[in-house]
Amino acid sequence: MRGGIATGKLTDKSIKAFVAKAEIGRKLADGGGLYLFITQAGNPTWRIKYRLDGKEKVYSIGPYPLISLAAARLEWGEVKAKILAGKDPVDSRRLARVSHATAAGHTVEVVAGDWLNMKRTEWSETHHVKSARAFERDVFPLLGKLPISAVTPAMVATTIQTIQNRDVLETASRILQHLNGVFRYAQAKGLCRDNPAAPVKEILPRKKNGTHMAALLDWPSLGDVLRRAELARLSNAVRLAHRLCAFTAARIGNIVEAEWSEFHLDDEQPTWIIPRSKMKVVSRAIDHRIPLCTHIAEEMRQWQTMTHLRKNLYVFPSPTGARHIGRESVEKVYRVTLGLAGKHSPHGWRSAFSTLARDNGFERDVVELALDHAHDNEVVRAYDRGERFAQRVLLYRWWGDMLHAAQSGARIIPLDAARH
Repeated sequence: MRGGIATGKLTDKSIKAFVAKAEIGRKLADGGGLYLFITQAGNPTWRIKYRLDGKEKVYSIGPYPLISLAAARLEWGEVKAKILAGKDPVDSRRLARVSHATAAGHTVEVVAGDWLNMKRTEWSETHHVKSARAFERDVFPLLGKLPISAVTPAMVATTIQTIQNRDVLETASRILQHLNGVFRYAQAKGLCRDNPAAPVKEILPRKKNGTHMAALLDWPSLGDVLRRAELARLSNAVRLAHRLCAFTAARIGNIVEAEWSEFHLDDEQPTWIIPRSKMKVVSRAIDHRIPLCTHIAEEMRQWQTMTHLRKNLYVFPSPTGARHIGRESVEKVYRVTLGLAGKHSPHGWRSAFSTLARDNGFERDVVELALDHAHDNEVVRAYDRGERFAQRVLLYRWWGDMLHAAQSGARIIPLDAARH
């Protein structure tokens, strides 16, 4: 059949009549080399007879009715295309099976694991753990067992849309970025030809240029957030995590992963020292020190006393059995419980801290150091030296007093006015 053409003369009715007789060795032709054959076991199976390089050969499609007439004709068309290209369909299928067997050892889960191990030397331990958990939670259940070479853009898109449907666009974007890295790694290793994650960015909504994270930037509004949170039904751990976020302006990731060993509550100046490995920027040589104001330091001491007998490593242990509460537990308070979606978020405290401190006369370098935003080497070297740290102590005391006053509804006096 090098150039044979299927006549399509079979019908479902004629096939059923033929199969009902089930005469061993009999054939029922559809044309172009495609026929139904009754095997020695009495089972009907689709076959294709073809000739290549002067030799007659047989290609087996599969059993009827598992393989329908329409499916058999579709397979026939693909086989015909290979033959017209001078390729032996039997040899091609054999090579495909070998390739698939090889790929079976290179599943998405295995390759992603290799990629994550490679990234361990580049990332902080905290970032590495977060990324590994994200794969386990959002990627492996859908794609993990598939050969890396078998994944399609549609599969990746489904995975990302499932994440996006939880209203966590940042998480979806971050995981898609990681998947791009995994598939580029697989390409470099010769495990897949294309990167199916590359086109999936088109399904994510574009971020508007020049927009910032939602934040309230006036004392009455911030005081209202604190009052409403006190009246809301929150677990003790989530409530204090929210308060620590507000009074320190620390990143929410550092809040939920805080460990008791980082807090020095009985020092003359209570301080939270976050290991550099946990910070967003890990290249600096020094840990991040946050002076705690009187209000939050006292709340932390009370919380420590309440949880001391449990000997918890983490400040905010999870009631579900996880090591600590998740950032979503706190973020949901703002978005849902307090109805602040698009208005304020845990990260909004950092914006409020920066804006209001600068507006009230605190030096830019002091504020930037407090938020671990410093990039200038001379400033970084002065990070924990005398005057700079003393200025940050004053900054955090002012911030704590102002929030405490705003929460109580007291009249707020600008710092510059208070000096005169």
